[in-house]
Parts: sequence; structure tokens; C-alpha cells
Amino acid sequence: MKLEYQGVIEDSSFILTNFNCAPAQQLLENKGLYKIIWARENDCSITVDGYSFLLKKHQILFSTTLNILDIPKKSGIIAIAFNREFYCIRDHDHEVSCNGMLFFGSSQPPVITLSEKEVKSFETIFSVFQEEFETCDHIQGEMLRVMLKRLLIKSTRLVRDIQGIQDLPSSQMELLRKFHILVEQHFREKHKVTDYAELLFKSPKTISNVFNKAGYPSPLTVINERIILEAKRLLLFSDKTAEQISYELGYKEGGHFSKFFKSHCDLPPVEFRESNPEKRKTV
Repeated sequence: MKLEYQGVIEDSSFILTNFNCAPAQQLLENKGLYKIIWARENDCSITVDGYSFLLKKHQILFSTTLNILDIPKKSGIIAIAFNREFYCIRDHDHEVSCNGMLFFGSSQPPVITLSEKEVKSFETIFSVFQEEFETCDHIQGEMLRVMLKRLLIKSTRLVRDIQGIQDLPSSQMELLRKFHILVEQHFREKHKVTDYAELLFKSPKTISNVFNKAGYPSPLTVINERIILEAKRLLLFSDKTAEQISYELGYKEGGHFSKFFKSHCDLPPVEFRESNPEKRKTV
């Protein structure tokens, strides 16, 4: 199944699929799509950025345009995919506040587990998506956007509940979210907590205290994990040399990058690439 809405004027795209057909599988190679993956029927083993991941029944995974996915056919999954032109999570951040939570909120795609009550709610949303593809009129795109916003808002609330930050003051919750957004924007050139403290007009100590209160990894850990994730992606999915990757990630000296990478992965960059030939894939 692959049901697709395309807005001709703005080049927008919204797709509902189960990845069971070849055209749907090609969506996995599209670098411009956000994807929301629901293991609706059973547990499913998928691959995210070269690593196997078990998505359990009634778990939902949120992947960005940067994540590289491999999902087998007949996996019991249903998913929606959309591009920036259909709905920009950054431009519409004031509507759903999912940027820095569902997307670009950590080095790994967030996963939520639905309760029995939530399953019924999400089933309803996905049923409306399917119904809308039976009605091709001038407001079809807007109706799909309305339902997508509803899905994103509900999911953002669930992520906050899962992470245990729903009781934090809204100002502290926003600080966590904005920090992650800024890391995503600047991790290639800004490697210190003080860099982000300046952008947020907060002291490094204040940021660290909020992260600690929320039970999050330290701010520096968040920065380092994002750099390591990108380094691994480039090593596994590109033909760039370790030196080129070092420069791309803001390290003027290849030796400094190699030492940093080894301290987190136990292997220098070149050996890491050579030790993972089965994951190598140039995209």
C-alpha cells in the first residue's frame, strides 16, 4: 500500500504506507522525508542508521530526514511520511512544539509505547488518514495537515510523559527543547556547552541543573553523542575519508577528532569503518 497526496504548487508530499510494495520501499531512500513508523500488528526488526532495532508491537518511532532506515516488506508496520513543504516542523513550531522532542531531540530517534487507550486513539487518526485519500478535492491537503498536527501534538505529550518531564515548569521544558534544537543546528562547529549557553542567554550551570533535574544526560553528553552519531553515519554511509569527516565536524586537527572518536567508540575512525563492512552503504 502506498497512498500519496502531492501538492503541485508547493511540491508538498504526504504518504501513508505499509512498505509492502516496491514504490513504498523506495521512500526509504528519500532523504527529504520525515517518517513516523508504527508497529501496528506485531514486533518488527528494522535497521536505523546501520544498526538493528526491535520495534515492539504498538511502539511508534519518529525518524528525521537524516535517519537512514531499512524496513522489510510484510513487517506489520504502517507509517506516514511527509516532506518539509507539506509541513515544516520548524516554521510551525509554535503549533505543535515537536521540534526538539519528536524530531532532533536526541542522538537516537525517540520511541513511544501506546497504551490500549492510546492505540484506539491512534487507530482513529490513521483511519481518518485513509478516508481522506478517498476524497480528492481542494481541501484534501489541509485536512491531512490538520490530522498530522493532531498526531504530532498527541505524540509530543506522550514523549514528555515517558521522559518524566511533564511536571517541569514550562520554561525549563522549553530550555531542554531549545538546547536540542540548537545542538542539531550547530554541532558541526560548536562543541562546548558554553557555546550554547551564550545562544540561550543562560549560564552553563543553569543548563546543567535543568538537565539534571529532568534526569537527562549532561548537556556535554548530548553534544558529544550528536557528533559521534554524525561521524558514524559518514563513516558507514559515505566514501569520505576520516580527515574529510574530521574537517566537516569542525575539527581542525584529524588527530584530535580521532582521539575523540576512539574515546567514545573504542576504535579510531578508520578501524571502526573497517570493522563494520556489513553495514557499509554509500548513499
